[in-house]
Amino acid sequence: MDKYVNAPISDEVAADLKAGDYVYITGTIYTARDAAHLRMYEALERGEQLPIDMRNNIIYYMGPSPAREGRPIGSAGPTTASRMDKYAPKLLDLGLKGMIGKGKRNDAVKEAIVRNGAVYFAAVGGAGALLSKSIISSEVVAYDDLGTEAIRKLEVKDFPVIVVIDAQGNNLYETAIKEFAEE
Repeated sequence: MDKYVNAPISDEVAADLKAGDYVYITGTIYTARDAAHLRMYEALERGEQLPIDMRNNIIYYMGPSPAREGRPIGSAGPTTASRMDKYAPKLLDLGLKGMIGKGKRNDAVKEAIVRNGAVYFAAVGGAGALLSKSIISSEVVAYDDLGTEAIRKLEVKDFPVIVVIDAQGNNLYETAIKEFAEE
């Protein structure tokens, strides 16, 4: 089912999304990859505040290529989500409501998704140029020294994703395999 949501997303919106839904996100999302996640994790370990508030926000696991003239961002494809699995449960417990990446998540992340009523979305890998067309603006908001791995605030319009793991723990990767095996 196609659904249109505004980001940040509420508990009610997250609870309404189901594994397999095609979702188009409009609003504010943030990017962060490996190096930014490590820095945030270390800041939390030291008892420091994070550079962005996690509550109800969505983090897109992406490091963009340089923007072409007249564009806010270059190619903006997803990176492998499992590289952030070590850090994701803690961020989910702080109120992170959604993550966008590609690939599977470990059991600790799945449990944290359910515990916090969050959602894991997949963006299509290899479609970074197409995905960038849904990005209206891009601004570095933290860790500028990390270059493409800096935390960016993105304004997006109808950014296309698919719900992989919903707030109830349904996992599209698992159900799709079962459905395929039954055919």
